[in-house]
Amino acid sequence: MTRADLDKRAELTVWPGNAPAHVAEGRAFATLRDALTAAAAVIDDDDAQPWIITEDGDILSPRWIRAHAQHCRLQ
Repeated sequence: MTRADLDKRAELTVWPGNAPAHVAEGRAFATLRDALTAAAAVIDDDDAQPWIITEDGDILSPRWIRAHAQHCRLQ
């Protein structure tokens, strides 16, 4: 992932960690950086499962988000 990727649009979908799977919340973000910030917050606060789809069509899993969110937000 490049710095330019962080400035592209992204969509975040949050699946609840312990609720029925049919209850998901999706939201579009102006930048991947903003989506990562929101995703990292819900992982920590709500025990949720966030998934991000980037403008280029990449799918970022909760595991990827946990491993990379802090580093990507700082770039």
